[in-house]
Amino acid sequence: MRKFLLSLSVVVVVLGGLFGCSQQKKWNREQRQALRHMLRDYREMVYLENLTEAEYMLFADEVAAAIEQNFPVYTTFIEMPAVNDTVQVYVVTTIVDQLNADVRNMRHLFPYNSLVQSNILPSGLDRVQQNAFYRCLAQKVNNTYPDVESFVNAMLSDTTSISTINTLQQQCATDLFGWEIDIIEIAD
Repeated sequence: MRKFLLSLSVVVVVLGGLFGCSQQKKWNREQRQALRHMLRDYREMVYLENLTEAEYMLFADEVAAAIEQNFPVYTTFIEMPAVNDTVQVYVVTTIVDQLNADVRNMRHLFPYNSLVQSNILPSGLDRVQQNAFYRCLAQKVNNTYPDVESFVNAMLSDTTSISTINTLQQQCATDLFGWEIDIIEIAD
């Protein structure tokens, strides 16, 4: 009986070693770096393009950690047929999670300089005035959309939603600064 148990344990160790060698359980430095390089392709997304380099690195670390946790074997992850789609889902999910955590991230979706160029806000607003605008906008967005996910989907979907968001921005600008925009409708 002892010989049988001993030989069985040797077989288990050998098989474990064979299968353990074929699939690495923990990602190495190069594999993590490859994922971060893949995440660079998303740097141009609306929310991400306005992050500072340090903020973006924290964002990329959060996405990479979530992917590594859910796909502990790198080769299984990288060989998936829809690996790019999977990465995109993690990127969008992380953006939605960050927006849920902090409404001040609205400044990344609607950067002050872009709002000035679009004539929604006047130039020369100080940080306190800008923060007041973003608080107002976040409150109006929260009142208009039932959750952050529907807000993000609306931003990505159609012109009606964009028009709604522009209206919310203009309402805040008018309420806070008396800044009014003349909207000219163009007939077909």
